[in-house]
Amino acid sequence: MIGAITAGISSTPAPPAAVVTGGTLYTGGGYNYRVFTADGTLGVSVGALTADVLVVAGGASGGAGAGGGGGAGAFRTFSSQSFPIANYAVVVGGGGAAQTGTNARGNAGSTSSINSLSCVGGGGGGAYGVNNGNSGGSGGGAGSDGTTGTGGAGGTGGNAGGNVTANVELAAGGGGGAGAAGSANSGTAAGNGGVGSSSAISGGSTTGAGALSGGTYYFAGGGGGGVNGGAGPAGTGGLGGGGNGGLGATGRSAGTANTGGGGGGANNGNGMAGGSGIVIVRWAV
Repeated sequence: MIGAITAGISSTPAPPAAVVTGGTLYTGGGYNYRVFTADGTLGVSVGALTADVLVVAGGASGGAGAGGGGGAGAFRTFSSQSFPIANYAVVVGGGGAAQTGTNARGNAGSTSSINSLSCVGGGGGGAYGVNNGNSGGSGGGAGSDGTTGTGGAGGTGGNAGGNVTANVELAAGGGGGAGAAGSANSGTAAGNGGVGSSSAISGGSTTGAGALSGGTYYFAGGGGGGVNGGAGPAGTGGLGGGGNGGLGATGRSAGTANTGGGGGGANNGNGMAGGSGIVIVRWAV
């Protein structure tokens, strides 16, 4: 009788579900998410956690003075990561500060990380007189001073910035994005920022902001290139939080917070700030 009752019952009990703290909790689509929009701590207690992780670094600012668009922060996903019981430091990289100097490259974005998983920040956009964009997670677009210029190289999790060719209107290249390189200038028109990338880990919106409620988030778009006067138009920011470039000081915008988007390039003293990054941890309910 006892054998019949216990047949098919494992003698080893199932492990307890992990208790996870830190960041902001969202639940949807069969998953829990812990979303970090600022530095914090992921706490795992009771049971070990296996989770997927999205890490996006801070985007760079655009160049000032025929400024290239800022490169997006690197964007990386890590599947089936093991987190034994412990506390794990989470660092959310800040966006590169707005460039207020005269004819100066944009400032780099900062690294985002959790445990040993990390991404580097975007490279600043070039500018008049310093021309080439800086390398980074995604590279900054080249600034223009009437000569050819080269966009910065992209690293793991990003793409190169756009180049420029000699032109009289001083139109710059777009910053690189996670999904595509920034585009080069075309005649008097500045280059656009490269499109970002989406991740199933992130849940749902087209900007990377808001509750995780389904759909598709995009992160890490490059900043648009600026035009130092002349006909324009300035470049547009890449989908995923990239800021628009400016026609002189008009129409420019910063990268969107917590997307890792690059800031738009513009005229002297107006290279726009990059967007801060984000870290998301996802596990099955």
